[in-house]
Amino acid sequence: MPESSGFVLTMMEEEELEFAEDLEAILHLTPEVQLAIEQSLANIDDVVSKIRLKIRRLDDNIRTVVRGQTNVGQDGRQALEEAQIAIQQLFGKIKDIKDKAEKSEQMVKEITRDIKQLDHAKRHLTTSITTLNHLHMLAGGVDSLEAMTRKRQYGEVANLLQGVVNVLEHFHKYMGIPQIRQLSERVKAAQSELGTQILADFEESFPSQGSKRPGGPSNVLRDACLVANVLDLRIKQEIIKKFIKQQLSEYLVLFQENQDVAWLDKIDRRYAWIKRQLVDYEEKYGRMFPEEWCMTERIAVEFCHITRVELAKVMRTRAKEIEVKLLLFAIQRTTNFEVLLAKRFTGCTLTDTPGQKKPESPLASTNPFLDDEGGEDVGADKDEDLAKPRKPKAPDNPFHGIVSKCFEPHLYVYIESQDKNLGELIDRFVADFRAQGPPKAGTEEGGAVLPSCADLFVYYKKCMVQCSQLSTGEPMIALTTIFQKFLREYAWKILSGNLPKSNSNSGGLTISSLLKEKEGSEAAKFTVDELCLICSILSTAEYCLATTQQLEEKLKEKVDKLLVERIHLTGEMDTFSTVISNSIQLLVQDLDAACDPALTAMSKMPWQSVEHVGDQSPYVTSIIMHIKQNVPNIRENLASTRKYFTQFCIKFTNSFIPKFINHLFRCKPISMVGAEQLLLDTHSLKTVLLDLPSIGSQVLRKAPASYTKIVVKGMTRAEMILKVVMAPHEPPVVFVDNYIKLLADGNPETFQKILDMKGLKRSEQSSMLELFRQRLPTPPSGADGGPSLFSTTPEQESSRIRKLEKLIKKRL
Repeated sequence: MPESSGFVLTMMEEEELEFAEDLEAILHLTPEVQLAIEQSLANIDDVVSKIRLKIRRLDDNIRTVVRGQTNVGQDGRQALEEAQIAIQQLFGKIKDIKDKAEKSEQMVKEITRDIKQLDHAKRHLTTSITTLNHLHMLAGGVDSLEAMTRKRQYGEVANLLQGVVNVLEHFHKYMGIPQIRQLSERVKAAQSELGTQILADFEESFPSQGSKRPGGPSNVLRDACLVANVLDLRIKQEIIKKFIKQQLSEYLVLFQENQDVAWLDKIDRRYAWIKRQLVDYEEKYGRMFPEEWCMTERIAVEFCHITRVELAKVMRTRAKEIEVKLLLFAIQRTTNFEVLLAKRFTGCTLTDTPGQKKPESPLASTNPFLDDEGGEDVGADKDEDLAKPRKPKAPDNPFHGIVSKCFEPHLYVYIESQDKNLGELIDRFVADFRAQGPPKAGTEEGGAVLPSCADLFVYYKKCMVQCSQLSTGEPMIALTTIFQKFLREYAWKILSGNLPKSNSNSGGLTISSLLKEKEGSEAAKFTVDELCLICSILSTAEYCLATTQQLEEKLKEKVDKLLVERIHLTGEMDTFSTVISNSIQLLVQDLDAACDPALTAMSKMPWQSVEHVGDQSPYVTSIIMHIKQNVPNIRENLASTRKYFTQFCIKFTNSFIPKFINHLFRCKPISMVGAEQLLLDTHSLKTVLLDLPSIGSQVLRKAPASYTKIVVKGMTRAEMILKVVMAPHEPPVVFVDNYIKLLADGNPETFQKILDMKGLKRSEQSSMLELFRQRLPTPPSGADGGPSLFSTTPEQESSRIRKLEKLIKKRL
């Protein structure tokens, strides 16, 4: 082993020497570096000494800490033992405190037990004393009550009785005790005796039968009423019932059904009688009854109930004698009286619901019953404008209908009267129109709304307000039916019946009178006054249409909510819309017919022989002349209905342009120069049509965009037709493609007409048509909603309309 160890050491030394040599070879330092290293190592001994000193100090500290840790362990064990001893002592003290607390609690319970017993004894003693006091009061009160009742000392009884009743309520749970039950029975007996006695006193003072005059008010009866307030409600109701019956007994005698004064023409006397009676009651008995009984109102309400029954009875017996004026007179006086009641009373007795009552002051010089009736007539005009929004309703009158309800079954007389009156009014309108003649052109009445329609709606308003005051139920529905009837009659007799007839021998405006007999025929041209009349009827129909809509809204506001759905005037509004459409159609037809001769002349001109392009052709001048003569007059007469003038312009354009294109197709053959002249004419007409709404007007106003679009679209098609005609037909492919591009019309008939206008021979047309069919794009209809080459053209639509006209005329 030693040999091997020495061998190993030798090997290690050799390796270290080799490593040092290698390191020296690698770390070959410069002389300056080596000098610096030697200088820095000069103090190495001092450094080593300092390090060793620090190591010794650290060793000392480590030894001290180790010894300290040994002492801490011993101190910790000693502290733990001391803590355990302290805990045991604390536990003993806590147990001792708990034992003492339990003893204290037991002691407190023993003390409070005595206090609770004393408290219960005190409460029972107080209750006993209170009960004995109440019993003493009850016994004394019952004795006093019985004595006062016998002496009729009602003033003292009123206060005492309420107190006795309140005290007796405390003894409900003691009714098993005989003495208490006996006292309760004595109180009930006293109350019963008081009720019987008070009723007897009132019967004696105010007998319901016999010739004895009623006694005057007395303090005894006034106090008796205070007692009745405390007694059973039945006693109070019996007193009120008998007194009111006595107060109105004379009324039942004076206004019996067989008396002349009971009829409707003397209905004022009924209300005058009750006014006097109420004034007399207030003067004599106003202070006798408690204010909260509202006796004045109760008398008036009972009078109303009796009057309603009596009037219904007498009207059933004498129903044939009821005339509308008499009925309206009676209703007017009755509703005025109901309004007077609402000014004087609150209506609290109508339901007898508890609540704050409006105090009734004695009727003196300010008594509204002594004043003249301020109510308005049922038929009075309340300045309700149908065009104005309705004002909020005033608070409902609680007495509304309390008497006037009896008239509702007889309102058919009023409805029949309005039917008759409106029939006479329409007849008068017809007669006045014939006598005065239609409105004249150039006057203020020219084109204005007929005054008769304003009169009609004023009468409607009066009837509506009047009927709503009479009833807002079924009679309003019946009146609405009457309104509908005469709105239609006005539309037929005054408006449609006075429209000038055109191309028809029939007695009224029909479809055949609005359609041409045949294409190109000339209708009798309307005079200036006739055009003025048509415009006036159109303006009147527009006014009636707007006002009828407002009338419908007002009727729905006034009728009962459950009946609103039964009111509709849409049919009548449609009737006035039809009159407007017919009027516009007549104006269009008249101007259209005036242009027909010029269009016919255009189609007959020798366009193949035109040698040069000049100014616009005579037929264009003629058309423009008719437009300038008619349109300004129509515009002036329709100044108040601008939108319908615009409709007239649109309808005329929609009628004239297809007709112009149809006549273009009849111009054949056409030379190149002729086509250029027609193109110039077409442009002139296009310019005039674009200016049509403001032609001849000093105020230049831009035409509506919808109208301009129609003119541009229609007349551009006419220009395209002429441009195709002007194009050379050689080579055919170019011509066909140009046609399809310009006109976008896939109808072979239209293409055939173009070829006719160019004057091509049949043989050339056949090959051209075949090429046209081949060059048409497919599919014929764009799926993306774009324009189709095969869409219906204006010419086709015009052809269909002519076929329809012929069919209608055959059937008519």
